[in-house]
Amino acid sequence: MTRHMDWVFLVASLLIILVAAELFTNGVEWVGEGFGLSEGAVGSVLAAIGTALPETLLPIVAIVSGHEAGDEIGIGAILGAPFMLTTLAMVVIGTAVLFYARGGRRSVDLDIDRRVIQQDLGYFLVMYALAMIAGLLHVRVFDVCLAIVLVVGYGYYVRRHFQGSESEAVAGDGAEDGEAEASDIRPLRLWVALRWVVHRLPEWSVDRSTAAPFVQVTLGLILMVGGAKLFVDAVGNLGKAAGLPPLAFSLLVAPLATELPEKFNSVLWVRRNKDTLAMGNMTGAMVFQSSFPVTVGLLLTPWELAHEALVAAVVALLAGSVLYLTLRFRGRLSARLLLLQGVFYVAYVAYVATKL
Repeated sequence: MTRHMDWVFLVASLLIILVAAELFTNGVEWVGEGFGLSEGAVGSVLAAIGTALPETLLPIVAIVSGHEAGDEIGIGAILGAPFMLTTLAMVVIGTAVLFYARGGRRSVDLDIDRRVIQQDLGYFLVMYALAMIAGLLHVRVFDVCLAIVLVVGYGYYVRRHFQGSESEAVAGDGAEDGEAEASDIRPLRLWVALRWVVHRLPEWSVDRSTAAPFVQVTLGLILMVGGAKLFVDAVGNLGKAAGLPPLAFSLLVAPLATELPEKFNSVLWVRRNKDTLAMGNMTGAMVFQSSFPVTVGLLLTPWELAHEALVAAVVALLAGSVLYLTLRFRGRLSARLLLLQGVFYVAYVAYVATKL
């Protein structure tokens, strides 16, 4: 009976995360529109940080909980998130692009801002490589110094994105372009729901309320974190019943659950041909995951990478390098290339299976 309930909670959590993703993506687009931010800043910074909260909280809770396997679970979750984003998450985007490209409705190549995505991938590769080096050196002073570098580096990264937004605003063609872009965003979901209750409310526009998009984003985040927690608990119970060890769970299963918000958000944006937002949500989360959660690991755990953890870090770097080099030398990313990223995931799962 208990296992049946775990499956019910699993399905319920997926539905909650899906609804939360729709509320969040819709709200964050209106937040970006209200402040005149570029798609790069919205996708790589606002959306990435917001949807990265579940997988950021998971290792922190695991590490500070005092559980005997807390450090192992925390390190696995920290490393597992970038691994999942560079492999399986790219497969999800590639599949979505191919699905919506049926009948010539869109190109199988992603229509992205190359500068934004290449900058994200470059930051990720540098930060994550340094984190892996720290895990091999085991020098406490280096860990502390690197933690400071990662936080400062992420601050500089965010500043670069918002400077790009200001430059685009200055170079824009005026209010008409802004209105055209805003009209492409669906009305604020929360406002539409309120109109069903308060009939005298006018139709939604960006000038109606400054607070409403923030309220909807907050609601989406609360549901997202709650749904991810419910998912992790259900999968954890099912994994324990199947005899999965803590490291295998934290590297493979926990990130799969907590990365769902990014995946759902990006599919929604691919459906609407907003590829920079879709990819930026993923690559921005990769940058965030290689800075703040890694900082937590550097400061609060022994941060010693070996065996499954080290291989996961190497695979994430290799998969990220494929994306970066392809974009740098070919100037584009295709859905088929993103599908091939799944080879890295399958190879790692096979490796872990041999260790069980």
